[in-house]
Amino acid sequence: MRGSTVGGTPDRVATGVPATAAGGPPPEIPGSAFHQPAASTFDTAPIVGIDEALRLDAAAGDPGTARAAQARAHEAAAEVLADRGDWRRAYQHLRAAMALVHLGDTPPVHVPEQLRREVDRLRRERAEAREQSRRDSLTATWNRRYLDERLSTLRDGSSDTVCVALVDVDHFKLVNDTYGHAVGDAVLRTLVGLMRAEIDARVPDGFCARYGGEEFALVLPRPADADAVALCESIRARIEAHDWSAVAAELRVTASVGLACLDPEDAGTTCDGLLDHVDELLYVAKRTGRNAVAYRDEAGQVRLAGPASGRRGVGAVARAVTGTARSGRPVD
Repeated sequence: MRGSTVGGTPDRVATGVPATAAGGPPPEIPGSAFHQPAASTFDTAPIVGIDEALRLDAAAGDPGTARAAQARAHEAAAEVLADRGDWRRAYQHLRAAMALVHLGDTPPVHVPEQLRREVDRLRRERAEAREQSRRDSLTATWNRRYLDERLSTLRDGSSDTVCVALVDVDHFKLVNDTYGHAVGDAVLRTLVGLMRAEIDARVPDGFCARYGGEEFALVLPRPADADAVALCESIRARIEAHDWSAVAAELRVTASVGLACLDPEDAGTTCDGLLDHVDELLYVAKRTGRNAVAYRDEAGQVRLAGPASGRRGVGAVARAVTGTARSGRPVD
């Protein structure tokens, strides 16, 4: 078998099984079934000899013996790649060897200590990269990618209540224009801290994610609807009452919130379309004076929570919003 060269002539891995001459195809073995483990489907070049070893070893009459030989071949490839500093491909071969060991009565493979340390490092780096790809760089809360992933699976196989809220900072453009973007960034970071403190205290398995710009999504699994409304109203009031002078003198910040829930009777309904309903309610909160939480009561009527509950025109705004498709984002 030919393998691509790395810095010169490719190395040959000792596998304990004869390999065909370089450049020739592997031999046909009459009446033998080729056992190709799922873990070894990646490219093995330039590890010359490993694919022939895998095919020949798979022809052995004893599956356990074949798996052991395949595991040794992958182990040898991992050592060669580790010596070259190609830790990522070494990790792939080591995973293949471990997978073969777990298939049955296969003797455990020997993992050199240096390779073990590098594999552990790669695992940590991969976990950290995954975490960072789902975090918002400014506020350190979850980002839209994480939100979409969680919402797509949150009710899989479950009929539990799930509530989602959108929190939008009122007149945020004015904050940036008046105080500068550095202050605007500080406002968003402080806002996330206030929201997370309320969520952690009341719905420990809930989370906050940056939806875009100055807008944040709150996901609250398994609360009663009334509890979700109370939580969102508490968050709104906490934002309004916060001493923002530590961020900038005479700064005042409020937020508008839209909240919607999927209840147990909505079994089979996913969270994918829930954000559209939440967005409509956020728009109602904005159009009726801002600094309010908009939600639907048990009868399906749109209401405002807390001190904003006495405002007029909520029903008319709600009918206008839900009766026709709305284009664009909520007003600032």
